[in-house]
Amino acid sequence: MLRLVELALFLSPFIVFAAWRFFAIESGPSIRFVVVAACVVAVLAAALVWLGEDRAIPGDNGYAPARFENGHIVAGHGVPQ
Repeated sequence: MLRLVELALFLSPFIVFAAWRFFAIESGPSIRFVVVAACVVAVLAAALVWLGEDRAIPGDNGYAPARFENGHIVAGHGVPQ
């Protein structure tokens, strides 16, 4: 999910420019279009920050990598140091 948000943030200026060229060939984009585009980019940026913080391991913890144990894969996780 995080990679999709990063991809959307990267592609957003190109999509906005293409939409502007398509919908407003002779004049600039309407104020409404600019406001909506800015809101979408702000929501995507907020989602990127939230997802980054939601899954982050606290700074005082170490990382235990994924391992194979008793026939099952134990996911990587944070461990207190």
